[in-house]
Amino acid sequence: MSTATAPSVRTLNIDLAHSEITFQVRHLLSKVRGRFSAFGGTITYDAANPTASSVNVNIQSASIDTNEPQRDGHLKGADFFAADTYPTSSFVSHSIASTGKDQYSVEGDLTIRDVTKRITVPVSFLGTAKDPWGREKVAFEAEFTINRKEFGLNWNAALETGGFLVGDDVKVTLAIQAA
Repeated sequence: MSTATAPSVRTLNIDLAHSEITFQVRHLLSKVRGRFSAFGGTITYDAANPTASSVNVNIQSASIDTNEPQRDGHLKGADFFAADTYPTSSFVSHSIASTGKDQYSVEGDLTIRDVTKRITVPVSFLGTAKDPWGREKVAFEAEFTINRKEFGLNWNAALETGGFLVGDDVKVTLAIQAA
């Protein structure tokens, strides 16, 4: 549902049924992939001036899912997200700059656990369309990498052959549809 605040400005809610937040991180020799199943937020979208738009996303840390319950329990615990203490991770934009046709650089604060870092996220605007029920949808995609240790996700295990079990870099992918 959209709320008009000016003719070209709308506040849109993230459509959880048509959006996803996924990640991958190196684990031993391969990569572990996962997702967050509970998240939401709003996009204040200015169609006439997209750089005046803003985004606010909240993720329920306990909704992490790597398709392995024991690992998910470890990720929810104190070694990683400490979901009981820090139930929500968030991103709040501060500025948006155009970097090309339908390409934007969104700068904002990412908070995981009790750590907030300013990051820049490259975002692709995929367009607008009306669904079969006449509701206008807006879609975006983004992909960026963070260093998990910068957010207090420090646990690791040394390997006999050298190196560590879990990589530091986490690739995050967002596919967001809002209405």
